[in-house]
Amino acid sequence: MNGTSLNAGVKLIAAVVVVILLFALAPFGTVPAGYRGVMTTFGSPSDQVLSEGIHFRVPLAQRLNLVNVSIQKGEGEGDAASRDLQTVHTRVALNYHVRPDAAVTVFRDLGNEPGQRIIIPSVQEAVKAVTARFTAEELIAKRTDVRDQIIAQLRERLARHGIVVDEFSIVNFNFSRSFNDAIEAKTTAEQLKLKAERDLQRIEVEAKQRVAQAKAEAESLAVQRQQVTPELIRLREMENQRMAIEKWDGKLPNVAGGAIPFINVAGAVK
Repeated sequence: MNGTSLNAGVKLIAAVVVVILLFALAPFGTVPAGYRGVMTTFGSPSDQVLSEGIHFRVPLAQRLNLVNVSIQKGEGEGDAASRDLQTVHTRVALNYHVRPDAAVTVFRDLGNEPGQRIIIPSVQEAVKAVTARFTAEELIAKRTDVRDQIIAQLRERLARHGIVVDEFSIVNFNFSRSFNDAIEAKTTAEQLKLKAERDLQRIEVEAKQRVAQAKAEAESLAVQRQQVTPELIRLREMENQRMAIEKWDGKLPNVAGGAIPFINVAGAVK
């Protein structure tokens, strides 16, 4: 019984040791989602790109290295000079990913550090090259064109290294204080000029309205003068006399002298 128990204990210990060795040596490697694997044998990378899943490796001799192929974001800033020699401080953001089929190239040629090895220098060079083509004012007014030209340069540079540019954005342009003051003064002058032009247009419209109104009134008076005839004048006099008789109380006014104001009053009453 003692011998049997001893053998069982030895086997148990041996099994535990084997399990520990298996975990320690890790004969299997896993490539998670968003990554590709590159197997190295004594440091030498294989040309095969390993997809997501579990892969066998020779313990101690081989190692499974992971290359991130998901979309990554990088931000940076730096100074450049515009075509009119204004200092421009630019902040940019870049979304990129490693082509899955280029995982071995990125691992071997870029040390699995594409951001530091190629992306940051390429972004800085592209931003400086494109910024030098525009004046400071054009960088503001033609921001979309500036961005498109930077993207074109980046895609050409990074494609050679198996990197795809997904999106590029110019977060901000900053200029010197003196240039900002000059832009503000120019904007204020343009606004004042625009206001003066609007005021002039308003004055011209109001003047034309007054001329049109005066012309209409003159034409109306002319028409009225044309319609005045001796018969109309006589009719207006008779209407005035009739209205005066209707208002008369039958008493003649007390006057110290002078003519009586109503002529033929008695005949009119009869």
